[in-house]
Amino acid sequence: MDLISFIAEYDHKGAVVLLEGKREVPEHDEESLRKLGRLLVERMKHARFRSGNASGSDLFFSEGVASVDAKRLEVITPYANHRKKQNLAGSTISLPDLNLKEEDEAVHQTRHSRATNFAVEQYLLGVKGKGSIRAAYLIRDTVKALGARDLPRTTVGLFYDDQEKPKSGGTGHTMVVCENNGIPYFDQRVWEKWIDSDF
Repeated sequence: MDLISFIAEYDHKGAVVLLEGKREVPEHDEESLRKLGRLLVERMKHARFRSGNASGSDLFFSEGVASVDAKRLEVITPYANHRKKQNLAGSTISLPDLNLKEEDEAVHQTRHSRATNFAVEQYLLGVKGKGSIRAAYLIRDTVKALGARDLPRTTVGLFYDDQEKPKSGGTGHTMVVCENNGIPYFDQRVWEKWIDSDF
């Protein structure tokens, strides 16, 4: 898909473009992520942009979007004040802001293994520990894609993935959630061609 087609398909009122990816980004790719964020917010007139406020890809995409219009950037965080100093978004929603008892689908789709299911249970019960912290990040990743009661679901996702270990970690979890719910997404093999396009 080229940039013109992407904009024609996904730039409409209410559209949400998810921008996220790996924390480890080679230095030579950092500016490409910023450029994509800038390019999208400049060319797309209606869409909003969503990220997870993580280091690496999320930050670089967000820097690009915020350099043009921070009001169109929203972040979903696993807890209040998550990386507050690095948060560039006009709008922030943290998991404690949501009533997860009403978000059955997001919680259900995060429980994909016995270990994850146990961690999610610990998180929902308020038990502190590594497992519940991991569950908070995974639920956050699910909510980024599926949305919540007052948060629209993602329309399309753009990811910076590890091409040597594709679909791994939290980024891979979010990609799988997108796949399971019919949310289209593209990685850098598609969008890197847009960076220096003349359009």
